[in-house]
Amino acid sequence: MKYKRILLKLSGEALMGKRQYGIDPERLAEYAQDIKTITDKGVQVAIVIGGGNIFRGVSGASKGMDRVQGDHMGMLATVINGLALQSALEDADIPTRLQSAIKINEVAEPFIRRKAIRHLEKGRVVIFGGGTGNPYFTTDSAAVLRAIEIEADVILKGTRVDGIYNADPEKDNTAVKFKSITFDDVLRKGLKVMDTTAFTLSQENKLPIIVFDMNTIGNLLKVVSGENIGTVVNV
Repeated sequence: MKYKRILLKLSGEALMGKRQYGIDPERLAEYAQDIKTITDKGVQVAIVIGGGNIFRGVSGASKGMDRVQGDHMGMLATVINGLALQSALEDADIPTRLQSAIKINEVAEPFIRRKAIRHLEKGRVVIFGGGTGNPYFTTDSAAVLRAIEIEADVILKGTRVDGIYNADPEKDNTAVKFKSITFDDVLRKGLKVMDTTAFTLSQENKLPIIVFDMNTIGNLLKVVSGENIGTVVNV
């Protein structure tokens, strides 16, 4: 395996599958089996998942809701998704721990860096819920922050698109995919990979990002093995 410890970033919308909202158990089961293919090979896996399938703080704020209140609702949505993913992983016989940046001790451990690393070293998948614990920060920022804290080798951003393009490939048939691209080029070309705060934090810490299609079964193993799928963002 090319990478020993990874941080997998999943969007909340990814859990919807073909539904309009909520969580699709079949999609969860597919993700769990994909993750099992790499944990069986000794890869240490941490996961940050969004909450957009349940609630988005920014969306609520745009409709008049207090932004801080909305963001806290979004954090709780990520914990709900974390619990669902934890259940699916454990159904696949993968030992899993859910840690939350906000205190919900009845359902999740508090985030403690050393404890998280110890779980990873013991072969447990660690899911980080609750974002960063602070409003105005996205789960992209949480993913990069946690990846740096646990000293992950790479951030794998699983999406429904197979990489980074110079235009939206779902709207533009002439869009060209990048096999690799530098952080500076992403910024210069105005490409959307992560929000600016998260992206800058990753760049400053020289933490590579790989954007790939998570919805194709087997892709996760290929990426971790070092196969050239998706797009690598590096210095």
